[in-house]
Amino acid sequence: MRLIEIYDAVVAQGSTTFAEVIAVLEQTRTRYALIGGLAVNAYVEPVFTADADIVIALNEMDHFTEALLGRGYTVERYPFSLNFRKAGSDLSLQVSTDPVYQQFLDRAVKKSVLDVEANVASLRDLVEGKIRAWSDPERRLSKRAKDQTDLYRIAEHYPEMIELLPEKLRKEVIEDRAARRHRPG
Repeated sequence: MRLIEIYDAVVAQGSTTFAEVIAVLEQTRTRYALIGGLAVNAYVEPVFTADADIVIALNEMDHFTEALLGRGYTVERYPFSLNFRKAGSDLSLQVSTDPVYQQFLDRAVKKSVLDVEANVASLRDLVEGKIRAWSDPERRLSKRAKDQTDLYRIAEHYPEMIELLPEKLRKEVIEDRAARRHRPG
């Protein structure tokens, strides 16, 4: 069984909905970049997520929103995000409206995500975004723990990113790497 088949078995219509959203973004020429767990999965061994976190050029948000609403999506508005859902799909599209992520758009790279070529935040931007999310005391502990795990996953595969980590995480990663080097087998 392919990874995408497993994903769809868990997230009803997840990959189909994701592909549709990316198609809308491309057709409307909306500047975007994935910034969450699916973006991390594009760089390292994938783990499960039912969210697609994305940043869109703020001046193109209304056009994109209209396009999705026209395809049967619903939207919930929050202070720093718009959350889209489609009936029959368990995928939650969370679009950040936080201006700090706008700079990620110019450095996004094409990566394969759920068998679709999509714009993904650069690795450095992704790490910086995850650090920002992990450091936010307003976020739930469970969300911050997931961000921390994502940072560990990235650091394990891309040692050059370790230097970007906050001191606490950097120390833990360095100690873990040293301990694993000294283990037999």
